[in-house]
Amino acid sequence: MEGGDQSEEEPRERSQAGGMGTLWSQESTPEERLPVEGSRPWAVARRVLTAILILGLLLCFSVLLFYNFQNCGPRPCETSVCLDLRDHYLASGNTSVAPCTDFFSFACGRAKETNNSFQELATKNKNRLRRILEVQNSWHPGSGEEKAFQFYNSCMDTLAIEAAGTGPLRQVIEELGGWRISGKWTSLNFNRTLRLLMSQYGHFPFFRAYLGPHPASPHTPVIQIFREYLTYLNQLGTLLGGDPSKVQEHSSLSISITSRLFQFLRPLEQRRAQGKLFQMVTIDQLKEMAPAIDWLSCLQATFTPMSLSPSQSLVVHDVEYLKNMSQLVEEMLLKQRDFLQSHMILGLVVTLSPALDSQFQEARRKLSQKLRELTEQPPMAMKLFTAIRDALITRLRNLPWMNEETQNMAQDKVAQLQVEMGASEWALKPELARQEYNDIQLGSSFLQSVLSCVRSLRARIVQSFLQPHPQHRWKVSPWDVNAYYSVSDHVVVFPAGLLQPPFFHPGYPRAVNFGAAGSIMAHELLHIFYQLLLPGGCLACDNHALQEAHLCLKRHYAAFPLPSRTSFNDSLTFLENAADVGGLAIALQAYSKRLLRHHGETVLPSLDLSPQQIFFRSYAQVMCRKPSPQDSHDTHSPPHLRVHGPLSSTPAFARYFRCARGALLNPSSRCQLW
Repeated sequence: MEGGDQSEEEPRERSQAGGMGTLWSQESTPEERLPVEGSRPWAVARRVLTAILILGLLLCFSVLLFYNFQNCGPRPCETSVCLDLRDHYLASGNTSVAPCTDFFSFACGRAKETNNSFQELATKNKNRLRRILEVQNSWHPGSGEEKAFQFYNSCMDTLAIEAAGTGPLRQVIEELGGWRISGKWTSLNFNRTLRLLMSQYGHFPFFRAYLGPHPASPHTPVIQIFREYLTYLNQLGTLLGGDPSKVQEHSSLSISITSRLFQFLRPLEQRRAQGKLFQMVTIDQLKEMAPAIDWLSCLQATFTPMSLSPSQSLVVHDVEYLKNMSQLVEEMLLKQRDFLQSHMILGLVVTLSPALDSQFQEARRKLSQKLRELTEQPPMAMKLFTAIRDALITRLRNLPWMNEETQNMAQDKVAQLQVEMGASEWALKPELARQEYNDIQLGSSFLQSVLSCVRSLRARIVQSFLQPHPQHRWKVSPWDVNAYYSVSDHVVVFPAGLLQPPFFHPGYPRAVNFGAAGSIMAHELLHIFYQLLLPGGCLACDNHALQEAHLCLKRHYAAFPLPSRTSFNDSLTFLENAADVGGLAIALQAYSKRLLRHHGETVLPSLDLSPQQIFFRSYAQVMCRKPSPQDSHDTHSPPHLRVHGPLSSTPAFARYFRCARGALLNPSSRCQLW
């Protein structure tokens, strides 16, 4: 009933209000003045409000996009290491050159003629090492550290070296029986002299013998014999007090001997084509082939404390050379014994000249100059390597010339690979480092100290091979700039000296590290599969597709113009060319994947290059060096080709630098081997 009463009162209230209709009509509320919902004015107002709302949202979205672009895109890296790298790039590059036609000049065009990216880095590393060695410290007497500092100080004591003059070297020559053109001389005992040169002085005048892994059993040591030739300088004999006319005669004949030895050499590609890269023989068999050398006594003295016998197996890399060399030695022993001794002594002097006074240093410098005229941070780095390795494994799964079995085998090899970065294990452990130097005795002269180091090093190498499970012994120093892959130990080594600016730094944009150090890492990883690319190296592969890829890559490199007086042997450089092209592709794949997963990339200020463009610029910067006539034994292409070959094989390069179709670095067709 209450509800009914209320419902009846409401009309009365409205009626009373309606009684004052004149007043309300003059002072109506804003709500009452709005159009009635559903009327035509209301529909128009709604459309206007909707349009204003949409325009406002679009404006806010545009502002948000602009803010994100400004604040979330690649930011310039303003740290000191980035600014130094920026300055280095600006100083070496020539941006007036079109990158699509000559990227080598674009990146390296203003570099000094003597610039070589690896040599510059090596020099910086040696300067760092020198500063460390020049700091005054007190070390435990007899420790390896003390010997290292004493050896350095002995080397830098040029006054003492100059005062000693030729005395230390004359003493060495007398121990060898003297030298006819410089004083006391006894009749040559050829094999005794050769044995002493090899075992006590580390000098191999006719061939090189070293301990290496057995081809069939990598962890079994075997003595390997290489052929070698040396170039000599007439001035050396004169410095030792010889009569200039006799020196000229002996030096000329020594050069003649060298020339004949050189003629005995067969090119590597010829021996490879004939399937004669090496031959397994015993010491007895080698004695029959090359009887002038007392192989057992010479090798036993060199590789003490190994116990050798006539049945000891050897790996000989060029048997024909050793046969011809032996005939030449026998001929010289019959007719010109003293000249043969001069040939060996001159070679020893060349080897030891860095430890002698300034006269010998100057002679060596002039020789090097003349020859040039005639031939014209490991943790972060390990993350980089892991990304490169993963990209390689992904790439192996998609190679058209590999069947599934070969792909699985290749992936397993990559997974089982050992990687060592920075320094070898013994160098990082003081107690092991001290043991390395226990047997070194620093002599009264710098030359004697050098010889002690030579003998100690050889003894350590022999001992390491005699261990039941020898660890990989580094072939380079930690401050070196050369990475390498060891086939026998299946280990890849990246020394600390390589992982330095301008190739790598944790504070660099990722594009720099992937483009420079990353491409080097990928290149070395591809060395694992060199055997697959050789004729008959992969019987389970699609050899037709593989051969097509071979020919395509050779044609691709042959089409590039080269600077004047520059040439290359495509048969000799093919494997390295393939590793250059594949290494760049793998590094780019790894970098692109990293960009997708990690934001916050930076760029180098003032270069006006995108991250991807910086990647390619950093790759080219690694190759900067003065073009020169190609060494006949160099397995790498000239620097122009090492830049243009891989870049033109990479479609992304043409895309990011907007190269016109048909430009030199954007060809109509490309090759894919890796």
